[in-house]
Amino acid sequence: MTQWAGRTAVEMAEAVRQKVVTPREVVADHLAAIAARNGRVGAFRVVRAAAALAEADAVGARADLSRLPLAGVPVAVKDNLPVRGESTRNGSAATPDTPAAEDHVTVARLRAAGAVVVGLTHVPELCVFGTTDGVHGIARNPWDPSRTAGGSSGGGAAAVAAGLVPLALGNDGMGSLRIPAAHCGLVGLKPGTGRVPADLGGGWFGMSENGPLATTAADARLMFSVLAGETPPGDGDPADPPRPLRIAVSTRSPIAGVRVSGAHAALARRAARALASAGHRVSVAHPPYPLTFGAVVLARWTGGTAQDAEGLDPRLLTARTRRHAAVGRAAGRLGMLRADHRGALNRRLAPFFEEYDILLTPALARRGPAADAWHERGWLTNVLVNTACSPMTPPWNLSGYPALAMPFGTLPTGLPGSVQLVGRPGSEHRLLDVVAQLEGTHPWRRTAPVTGQGRT
Repeated sequence: MTQWAGRTAVEMAEAVRQKVVTPREVVADHLAAIAARNGRVGAFRVVRAAAALAEADAVGARADLSRLPLAGVPVAVKDNLPVRGESTRNGSAATPDTPAAEDHVTVARLRAAGAVVVGLTHVPELCVFGTTDGVHGIARNPWDPSRTAGGSSGGGAAAVAAGLVPLALGNDGMGSLRIPAAHCGLVGLKPGTGRVPADLGGGWFGMSENGPLATTAADARLMFSVLAGETPPGDGDPADPPRPLRIAVSTRSPIAGVRVSGAHAALARRAARALASAGHRVSVAHPPYPLTFGAVVLARWTGGTAQDAEGLDPRLLTARTRRHAAVGRAAGRLGMLRADHRGALNRRLAPFFEEYDILLTPALARRGPAADAWHERGWLTNVLVNTACSPMTPPWNLSGYPALAMPFGTLPTGLPGSVQLVGRPGSEHRLLDVVAQLEGTHPWRRTAPVTGQGRT
């Protein structure tokens, strides 16, 4: 382990601001960790070693170094967000290998705050599925490299969980931050609609949001604040203990016919007991998910892919992506994408979230699939595997409510456990307060003990 790789972003930024260490030294330590361990987990498509060191020197020379909230902090960026000077391949052979002229607005905000982009992380093709594998590589869970890191922000989650970077920028259209966060034992926050710039083309009909992957509540809060254009918390500011909240706990799947495993349901019930012990009012209560929810989300999931595939050579797309897009085009022709399903869902949810401040659920329904070439398998197989593993996340993309996955407990397999917290619009900081509270009473191991080069 190097001196700085594996530290928190809050610790690194403070050390750089106090000139205990230079941005170059911090970045160099992380590049050394990437060189030693990325081959084992397959987190990065591109490592910007020379460029990152040059950018670290530029951060170190900034006159406002002492005021930068992310001073010298290495970050990874999901490979569907433009990074100036790098191609954005979006996990596909069909996308152009052309350098981006400008940073995505979220990348620009991170850099303005003093962060250094060390690389671009693997995603599944067009970020469609909940396993990160494709023509550019396979992202593996650092806690068990035989299992997937999840998706579609799987490369970012692998990078953070392996201690290669303290923070990764990803996005979430059906759970694409929360699913890999849950698999890899991280905090993954999907902000509510409008809190962080999205600017993701069609954005899966408004379901996709950009957000952080981190190992602590404080790091997630710091990165979220920068992305949202807020004043970040001060150095070492502790989170305020949340006032007693009304918390509903539900282990019921939103998708008819999909069951939550006993082990994952047990995690949510244990977290509920921990929150009750902390003084919150916890009750078993189930959101009023519509019976047609699965069909509605499938239409938007596939329809968003149909939009993203426009203009790409279909011969260079994998068969599962072509079928996914074809289903989406059919959904569009049938008028399934025109209705105001978000408004209808939120009218159903409003009374529930008037009665409860936060919803607690399992983050996943079962353990993640093997780290394998799922992109070479059939479309239906992929859809069924994804749905069986992660039915709990999509409602909050359709609703636009903020939601996060956080580590809690350990599964019988030895992998990190995870639960999901959902709140009303604008409650991101409240959710993070609860994460900080549970982190204090039920701490987790932040990074996995990954060693060796391995293969991607």
